[in-house]
Amino acid sequence: MRWYREHGRHHLPWRRTRDPYAVLVSEVMLQQTQVDRVLPYYQRWLTRWPTIGALAAAPASELIREWRGLGYNRRALNLHRAALAVSALGSGLPTNERELKRLPGVGSYTAAAVCCFAGGANVVVSDTNIARVAVRVVCGEATVRDIDTTSVGAALIELLPARGGREHNLALMDLGAMVCTARAPRCTICPVRAMCAWRAAGFPTSDSASRPAERFESTARFARGRIVDALRERPTSGAELRRMFRRTHAANLNSYLEGLVKDGLIVAVDDETWSLPG
Repeated sequence: MRWYREHGRHHLPWRRTRDPYAVLVSEVMLQQTQVDRVLPYYQRWLTRWPTIGALAAAPASELIREWRGLGYNRRALNLHRAALAVSALGSGLPTNERELKRLPGVGSYTAAAVCCFAGGANVVVSDTNIARVAVRVVCGEATVRDIDTTSVGAALIELLPARGGREHNLALMDLGAMVCTARAPRCTICPVRAMCAWRAAGFPTSDSASRPAERFESTARFARGRIVDALRERPTSGAELRRMFRRTHAANLNSYLEGLVKDGLIVAVDDETWSLPG
């Protein structure tokens, strides 16, 4: 905590608010996305839709357009669906973990984060950085992949203090992001190195073999993103969309379109034309 008070990322705007909606927006945007990339999107989003009611009243197509460049476009729709659900209840966004998990697109991690960072609940929050620190410090393993889920949870609970969970979780998060990093941990300056079981064990390497990374351009996620990008500009025919791709993606176009429709990201205007939802 002393290290966090001096070195923590206190400037991040979502840490300077207790508004559950603003915290929810930040948590959804930060899923698998770096902080620096999220910052301008977060500011623009809250300027355009400052309340959960304003977000619920917005067309889904506008949210998808605003999300351009963040990736994982379903996250924008998840925020919209959660806003619609809250508006239908006629109440504000809850900070109770059980009630939050009932909202569309809000999983266990996001619910715990909103409860802790907005509501001040003294609960475990387990993002990638926090879990990695806990596994190294308590369990002596290099990565979360080297240990079962139950043990990870037990390590997180062991580190959780009796009070002050909000600052504790933020401190662990920053420690994992800035010092106890995945690939090049800065162990010589780590404030908890004296109690680190991984250091005491001689820094054993991970037993989990990592698979070779697939080229992003060859993935369905890449193709789906290009389709949504095209439709952000205007409704487009299937023939035009097919011409954007080479063999494999062109052959799989119908499958991509069906998946995007199922996810609510696009709609069929007619038998051959597609657009963003209204």
